[in-house]
Amino acid sequence: MAACLVLGGAGFIGSHLTQALLQAGHRVKVFDRPHLDRLPEMSARQGVEMFTGDFLNPQALEPALRGVEAVFHLVSTTLPKTSNDNPMYDVETNVLGSLRLVELCRRHGVRKIIFASSGGTVYGVPRAIPIDENHATQPNCSYGIHKLAIEKYLHLASALHGLDYCVLRPANLYGPRQRLDIAQGAAGVFLDRALRGQPIQVWCATMSMSTTRSRRSCAR
Repeated sequence: MAACLVLGGAGFIGSHLTQALLQAGHRVKVFDRPHLDRLPEMSARQGVEMFTGDFLNPQALEPALRGVEAVFHLVSTTLPKTSNDNPMYDVETNVLGSLRLVELCRRHGVRKIIFASSGGTVYGVPRAIPIDENHATQPNCSYGIHKLAIEKYLHLASALHGLDYCVLRPANLYGPRQRLDIAQGAAGVFLDRALRGQPIQVWCATMSMSTTRSRRSCAR
């Protein structure tokens, strides 16, 4: 049994991860933004210790790290679709925030960081399909670049300081508790809009287009 901290633990992926860690017998802390709708539900779960605050604020984050052995880093301040609008903000919040997290983990003796990267944007335009882990990484949006940069800095922290880490690159996850009102998670978002007869917006780094299909045509 280990003490784990889930950063972003009240979100879609984080809430499922928190539940699985509890079921496996681990002690779980959750850190997330205040005022999220799911926070009361998370706080009511037996065995969960809740922390709220700004991921970019070390004073808010540090108490949650005390006594923790493993950190699951699920936080991102941007989305692929909007990250190119302000790459400087993307880097300042995600890359620098993650570097501060790594330093805090070293300070508090955290043994391992598990980082949720991107299963699509780090690769850019596919050179071969299906894309495997050996595919070249050539991201064409700031979101993919910041995810890849954090991966590299985790490797550097491992080489310099022995901090263990694991990178996960999930692609288009879907399921219960997923938000359907944001431009992320194609399977769930596209199906929801198709069932309601609304336009489906397909985004890429160079163009954005929308198309409307009837429920009947989408079911084919």
